Amino acid sequence: MSKRDYYEVLGVNKGASEAEIKKAYRKMAIKFHPDKNPDDASAEDKFKEAAEAYEILSSPEKKQRYDQFGHQGMSGAAGGGFGGGGGMNMDDIFSQFGDIFGGGGGGFGGFGGGGGRARRVRKGSNLRVRVKMTLEDITNGVEKKIKVTKLVNAEGVTTKTCPQCGGSGQISRIANTILGQMQTSSPCTTCGGDGKIIDKKPADANSDGLIKKEEVITIDIPGGVEDGMQLSVTGKGNAGPKDGIAGDLIVVIEEIPHDTIKRDGTNLLYDLYLNFADAALGTDIEIQTINGKVKIKIEAGTQSGKVLRLKGKGIPNIQGYGTGDFLIYVNIWTPQKLSKEEKATLETLKASENFKPNPKSTDKGFFDRMKDYFN
Repeated sequence: MSKRDYYEVLGVNKGASEAEIKKAYRKMAIKFHPDKNPDDASAEDKFKEAAEAYEILSSPEKKQRYDQFGHQGMSGAAGGGFGGGGGMNMDDIFSQFGDIFGGGGGGFGGFGGGGGRARRVRKGSNLRVRVKMTLEDITNGVEKKIKVTKLVNAEGVTTKTCPQCGGSGQISRIANTILGQMQTSSPCTTCGGDGKIIDKKPADANSDGLIKKEEVITIDIPGGVEDGMQLSVTGKGNAGPKDGIAGDLIVVIEEIPHDTIKRDGTNLLYDLYLNFADAALGTDIEIQTINGKVKIKIEAGTQSGKVLRLKGKGIPNIQGYGTGDFLIYVNIWTPQKLSKEEKATLETLKASENFKPNPKSTDKGFFDRMKDYFN
């Protein structure tokens, strides 16, 4: 089943401000909150869907990528997918969007204040890696194995309920004010809002029970990515303290320039140099494209500047809207040094009426060719 547009999920337009997006999400979250809709699987799905939409649209970086590439630009990695929050569970949602729900990750409004959800579930930090990709990789998509050093939960770590907050992660205080007694809550300073403290840990683990470890992560990078694009692999960053949520792995694409082929969006550009004889007489030439050699026919009388198009031999659109073309720009090569015999031959040909420029009205000049190219 295809995903709904994130803007449609929250009921806002594409130009909505950060405040409007936040307000729309809060409205949806209250409407479909699990405490308000017990045992309603449909409401829970809509609650998660709204949280996923808000995760993307509330982040300027993710929102920009979504606006440019849609859902396809947010998906495609092992371990949860690029960017999207489709793998989020309730702990993910309540821990990440506590400000929406009214405080330390618990409920909001008149419901959800208890139920154990006030305990903070911490998320590990993100990791960032730069991946170099050839034009071949970018055109065809590629599976990459990346070795990263990350924080993971150490073996043998045990936790116990925080004695200060009793596992709630919150400390409640009652203050006397001119309006009477008011109760306020704040994260527990002993456990940091986790509701748990480390009981036992190995000597090489840090205070959160984490150790550094190398891991090889396999990710599938879709065809059509661009230099500088950032892809997020959910849950492959540093582990969250005390059984928290793992952070994400941010993959930054670095495009390696090709020796002979240039990229222009989804099109690939190639400069073909022909000698005058081949251009005048016509010939067959093999062109090395990204995915092998292709034989093309050069018609007799081909002019310099002519653009030959190999349809569908370019780069796929990352949103799935077709594939670009392989464009061959013909250049007639003029020799810079001539032998006496060559000069004599050209002097003879120079006098021929057939060798005098005589463009027809149907022959396209440079600007017309460029207009066709960009159209």
